Amino acid sequence: MRKRIISLLAAAAMVLTGAAATTVVAAAPAAADSCYTWSDTLRRGSSGSAVTQLQIRVAGWVGTGEHLAIDGQYGPATEAAVKRFQAGYGLTADGIAGSQTFSKIYELQSSDCTPVHFTYSEFDANCGANNFNGGKVSAATAKENTKRVMWQLEAMRHKLGDKPIGVTSGIRSVACNSSVGGSSTSRHMWGDAADLGIGANTHSQCTLYNAARSAGFTEILGPGYPNHNDHVHVANGTGTVHRAPNC
Repeated sequence: MRKRIISLLAAAAMVLTGAAATTVVAAAPAAADSCYTWSDTLRRGSSGSAVTQLQIRVAGWVGTGEHLAIDGQYGPATEAAVKRFQAGYGLTADGIAGSQTFSKIYELQSSDCTPVHFTYSEFDANCGANNFNGGKVSAATAKENTKRVMWQLEAMRHKLGDKPIGVTSGIRSVACNSSVGGSSTSRHMWGDAADLGIGANTHSQCTLYNAARSAGFTEILGPGYPNHNDHVHVANGTGTVHRAPNC
């Protein structure tokens, strides 16, 4: 699944007549081919697109019930999320995003900036939407929304022992959402929702529900909530609704 290739070149010794000369070729810095590469260290007070890209990738490392704003501002919430990300992967948890933090992100992502354990195809073409078209927003926006969801699920996956998380529904076209009885305000039509079906996951629904509560989702619905006894629904909506009466 990983499309990025990092080349590491070892030192080579070349023996010449009457003398030995050694040529050392330094390893290239870690980078993500065809994806985003950070050039500067980021810390509280930083701002701009580099911070936005970082926030997308650490959005799943918030406290229980919290939601990280993707606003390009490196404030206390972003710093806390970076600290949790760093601690989760055994890095120095100082809240400053530097080379070690970025190298870990590069290791975790594919060349299209999605996390290595999830692909766009898992979220597309399963309910009327093809190439992320047909929803409430443009295909480009829906795809960006989905990318954030994928990084949040990547955080969940790591916290749950790196066991696979199965996605059974992603973006829906407006027409398909209506045909399957989805809510007229379903976040699936915005591309920022995913259903984690019971048959596609080894984790119990309550395990997924509770893990999602510390992965930054504003909308989490599970067992005991009407029409959600066979899956856990996670989304990034405008309000906060966490409901799973049977958990």
